[in-house]
Amino acid sequence: MRVSFLFALAATAADWPSFRGPNASGQSAGTAPVEIGPAKNVAWRIDLPPGNSSPVLTNDAIFLTASSSNELLTLKIDRATGRIAWRRAVRSQRADARHKLNNAASPTPVTDGRNVYSFFAEFGLVSYGPDGNERWRLPLGPFINLHGMAASPILAGDKIILVCDQDSESFVMAVNKNTGKIEWRTVRPAVVHGFATATLFNNQIIVPGSYLLASYALKDGSELWSVRGLSWQIKATAVVDGDTIYATGWAPGADPGQAKPIPSFDEAAKQADANKDGKLQNAELPEPWKHGGSWTAIDLDKDGGLDRREWGFYRARREANNVTIAVKPGNARGDITDTHVVWKHQRMVPEVPSPLLLDGFLYTIKTGGILTSMSAKTGEIFKTARVQGAIDAYYASPIAAGGRIFLFSEKGKGAVIKPGAQWETESVVDFDEPIYATPAVADGVMYLRTATALYAFK
Repeated sequence: MRVSFLFALAATAADWPSFRGPNASGQSAGTAPVEIGPAKNVAWRIDLPPGNSSPVLTNDAIFLTASSSNELLTLKIDRATGRIAWRRAVRSQRADARHKLNNAASPTPVTDGRNVYSFFAEFGLVSYGPDGNERWRLPLGPFINLHGMAASPILAGDKIILVCDQDSESFVMAVNKNTGKIEWRTVRPAVVHGFATATLFNNQIIVPGSYLLASYALKDGSELWSVRGLSWQIKATAVVDGDTIYATGWAPGADPGQAKPIPSFDEAAKQADANKDGKLQNAELPEPWKHGGSWTAIDLDKDGGLDRREWGFYRARREANNVTIAVKPGNARGDITDTHVVWKHQRMVPEVPSPLLLDGFLYTIKTGGILTSMSAKTGEIFKTARVQGAIDAYYASPIAAGGRIFLFSEKGKGAVIKPGAQWETESVVDFDEPIYATPAVADGVMYLRTATALYAFK
C-alpha cells in the first residue's frame, strides 16, 4: 500500500494521534504482539471510568476520555507504566438524548504530540496542555441527534476539524488549535444525523454523511465536490489511499430489495393531509407510507408532523441504499456521482466499523462476525465468511500491525487474522467484557480499552 504524505506527516506529530491512528487509516507502521489476552503479554492494566472513546498516543503518553456522574473527564496516562499522570474534568451542561450504546465520552480526543483536544457533546471542545493546564474551552451545542453525537475531532495543521451532523443544522467546522477560536463553519443542509469522523485528502476534508460523501476545502470550508448515494445514517469513517477514497454506509431498511418509494410531499399532502395543517402525521398516512420505527427518528423538530423538509428526508431514507464505494475525485468539482465513482457494491456493508485498507485489499467486518476481503482497485469480493469463535456484533474498527489484522467484538472477542484475498483466522481470545473502542498501536505495544479497563500488550 502506498503511504500518503498525510500519513507520514501525522506519524511524525504523534505515533497514533487521533481516532484509528494517522488519518484514520487503522494501520501501524510497526509491529504488535500477536498473542494477546486478559492474562497474555500484558505489560500493565488499569481500571477506567466509563467511556467508549479510543486511546490516542504521544511519544510517552496516552490520552483518552471518560465520564463519571456529570463530570466529563480527560485522562493522561504514562505509556510505560500505566500510571495516571493527571485527570481533568469539565461539567456536563445538559443531558442529551443518545442511544443506549452511546455515552457521554464516545468521541475520541486528538493530540498534536503535546496538547490534547477533547470533544464532549454535552459541553463542547476543551484543550489541555501536557501538564494538565486548561488552555481554552469552546462551548458547543445543544445538539439534536436522537442517538447522540459520536464523531471525533481531527487535526490538520493548526486546525481542529469537527463534524457535527444532526437533525436541526448539520455542519463541519475548523477551530484554531492554539486559540480555540472558530476559523470557519460550513452548514451541511443536505444531511441529517450521522457519526462519521472526517479524514484528510490532499488539502481537503472528506466527510461521509447521510445520503452523500462530501469534500470541503481545508482553507475555508467551501464545498468542493460530492457523491450522492450513501445510506441514510453513516457511522464509518472513510479511508484514503493515494488518489482514491473508500467510504461505506449502512442503515436499517436500506439493504438490496428493501427500498419502499413514496411520493413527493405535494402529492402525499394532496392524498393524506386530512386536517389540512400542511404537515403529515403517521396516523394520516396510508399503510404503505407509514413509518414502522420510532417516529422521533423522522420527526426532526419533534412537533408530531412531517413538514416538507422532513418528508424529503423521510422519502430519501425509504429509497436509500447501503453501499461501499471507491471514488477518484482528481481535481473535479460539483456533483461527481456519475463521473468519478470507480466502483460500488451493496453486499456485506458493515454497520458501524470503518473499512481497513491493506496491501491492495479492502476489509470490512459486519455484525455476525462476517469478514469480507475485496479488491481495492475493482471492488471484486474474494472471500466473505464468519470469523469462527467471534460471531458477534462489532463496533470497534479493525486495525493492522505487524502483518496481521486485529478485530474486537462487542462481547469482547479478539480475533487475529492473517490478511489476504483468502484471509485466515489465526486465533480468538475472550476478554469477557464489552469492547467498543478501537485500539491504538505504536512501538510494538497495543493499547486496548474494554468496558472497564485499559490494557497495554507487549
